[in-house]
Amino acid sequence: MPLYNRLKEYRARLGVNQQELGALAGVSRQTISQIERGDYSPSVTLALKLAKICQVTVEDIFTYEEEAPHEETICKDR
Repeated sequence: MPLYNRLKEYRARLGVNQQELGALAGVSRQTISQIERGDYSPSVTLALKLAKICQVTVEDIFTYEEEAPHEETICKDR
């Protein structure tokens, strides 16, 4: 899934580590690590919590970019 994030950057601005951010958001350090690596997409609720903690919008942290359809798929759809 092409969900990109800048969570690590905003966490650094807050001056907290993954464990501390996880505690503030009510999740584990591992969850924060997985989000930062792009291995886990947070729920809407968690994304909103993280944005509120960082005092920014969800869109400031998370960006969704759709993948361009393959040319073969486009040709088959015609």
